[in-house]
Amino acid sequence: MPECDLGITAHSFDYIGKKTRYIPRLGWLGYHPSLLPRHRGRSSIEWAIRMKEPITGGTVFWLNAGIDRGDIAYQDWCWIPPEYFLSPQKSAARLWRDTLLPMGVKLFESALNDILNGVIKRTPQDKRFSTFEPDTNVKDIYRPDLLMIGYEDSHQ
Repeated sequence: MPECDLGITAHSFDYIGKKTRYIPRLGWLGYHPSLLPRHRGRSSIEWAIRMKEPITGGTVFWLNAGIDRGDIAYQDWCWIPPEYFLSPQKSAARLWRDTLLPMGVKLFESALNDILNGVIKRTPQDKRFSTFEPDTNVKDIYRPDLLMIGYEDSHQ
């Protein structure tokens, strides 16, 4: 990777290692489709729906050594329609396409405009509210605390 001012990644499923993270002069901004520190991990949208949360959102954050644990730069929120609870996997794709993807573009636009004007926002995540759920596409996950929300029923 060439030297640059800023690295950007959105809803990435690949971990960006230390060597790469330190190439950009300002660091890396990532977009995660949840209200971090809630629902860290790969299946964040689906878990918010499975847990019948009424709101979710998107977060542009500064990447660090942890997965989805960096300082928050920008966030926005949206409602999760109650009918989405009936089909979490399909609804997650719809919520991403219709709401969270465009939200991420707008959040990145705000971040980049501010950075160009010398404004860099960094707010540490509040660890009291953090969650990390497993990837719903991995067969045979075992998290007894999550089994009660119907994981098995929708993946048969």
